Amino acid sequence: METMHELIPFAKEMLSQKPNRKMVKLYMLGSVLAFFGVVIGLVEAVCSPFTSEGRIEEEEEEEKRPTPSREPALPQKQEDLVLEQSKKLSTVQRGLVTRQHAS
Repeated sequence: METMHELIPFAKEMLSQKPNRKMVKLYMLGSVLAFFGVVIGLVEAVCSPFTSEGRIEEEEEEEKRPTPSREPALPQKQEDLVLEQSKKLSTVQRGLVTRQHAS
């Protein structure tokens, strides 16, 4: 609040004098950067509860999910399932064929 009380007399003094172009550009650049800083701070303050809530939800979901290393890998596509079943069937058929030849 003290800086606001200092800023107003400073601005009045600057307006009463004729500042050169370099100083005006420098003050304008500083003002624009300060304005962007305020806007970014406000956006961060408004959005931070939502982003932290999303992180908490993601952590809870990860805790609920079992780790993939503990579960056996399940085929995701129907083609993979058919291929796996055909491999099992062929091994069973080979076992039957070898038993018949052994008898």
